[in-house]
Amino acid sequence: MSVNRRNFLRGAAGTLAAAGTLGVSRPAQAADKGGAPDPSTISVPFLGDNQAGIYRPDFLQKSACFAAFRLLVEDSAGLQLLLQTLTSHIHSLSEGSLPTQSPPRESEIGGLDSGVLGAQVPPDAVTVTVGLGAGIFTDRYGLTGMRPRGLTTMPVFPNDSPEPDWTGGDLVLQVCSNAGDSVHHALRDLTRATRGMMQLEWKILGFHSGPRPSGAPRNLFGYKDGIVNPAEDEGLVWIGKDSGQPDWAVGGTFMVVRLIRMLVEFWDRVGIPEQNAIIGRDRDEGAPLDGTSETDIPDYAADPDGAVIPLDAHIRLANPRTPETDRNRMLRRGYNYENHGMSRNGNSETGLIFCSYQQNIQDQFEATQLRLAGEPMIDYIQPFGGGYFVVPPGVSEFGGYLGQGLFG
Repeated sequence: MSVNRRNFLRGAAGTLAAAGTLGVSRPAQAADKGGAPDPSTISVPFLGDNQAGIYRPDFLQKSACFAAFRLLVEDSAGLQLLLQTLTSHIHSLSEGSLPTQSPPRESEIGGLDSGVLGAQVPPDAVTVTVGLGAGIFTDRYGLTGMRPRGLTTMPVFPNDSPEPDWTGGDLVLQVCSNAGDSVHHALRDLTRATRGMMQLEWKILGFHSGPRPSGAPRNLFGYKDGIVNPAEDEGLVWIGKDSGQPDWAVGGTFMVVRLIRMLVEFWDRVGIPEQNAIIGRDRDEGAPLDGTSETDIPDYAADPDGAVIPLDAHIRLANPRTPETDRNRMLRRGYNYENHGMSRNGNSETGLIFCSYQQNIQDQFEATQLRLAGEPMIDYIQPFGGGYFVVPPGVSEFGGYLGQGLFG
């Protein structure tokens, strides 16, 4: 019987992880950079100083799932085992593998794999990004003194409509892939492997159009989203050595997930000129109202009274483009969502999964969010869930695991 890496790791997880030695055992495949005709063959390397799913890959996969969990493990050893188990499975999923057919199917209920992708599991540009909530940093796990500065539960902002069932979580998984069934497969694999260690609190599936000749993908209001993001070398995303954060968090980042219901039926009754004024961009081209291309930089200095781009337009409030607000910028990886069914008032359950990564939640996300309070768009959106999480640094060497620095 042939034994591949995935099956070996799964069979060994209990004994090796309990001893604190579980890690990855061979290099991940390099990402496909040659434009292969079959996109399912693209793999995103797992190993690196930072977790994948943030700046890696350099494109936004078409499908995603954000799933938050409550921890069931009782102590530090249990948390360590959970993170080791997640690490081995995430590495395996990033590479793809060929599950063994027998005899494990005879001895394990459901087999070693769900089978939803068939016998050959493609890498499909799968990335899984792990974030930890403030609830982990307690005496329960001996981590009270390890909590990063600024990691709190997400506060209720003006104009929010919080729903407790969609808020918070001890741990979040951001699962992204080029295909929806690969997202399902990856999450299912991870929850099977960690059964009894954590319990699902909420999850939401996301999608976007992918790159089009017309430019950036569009949100469900019809506007291009994610046009402007900071480059990796601008120093706005990764936690650095001089940040005042715990040493274990260096190389990580803070993740903000914000679930925003979009009242699309109401929005569709608004004329396009008014929509453009609310956003600050032309719907068709994505250009700022004083430009012609989506990549044009709005010139607010030339429009101090908001005659062209209103002073309360979304893009102007979110990024005023002043020296004082330059460090408020953050990396955004947003996805559309559409849940099955309708709300009680007959409207579709449709919206945006806003996800941002930043060095400092208060100086970046919160500063931006407070500027947006009272903007005209609030009549058409209802933020209702999400949470704050710290993303540990990546696994840079074989034998390591996510969050290893928490355990000395």
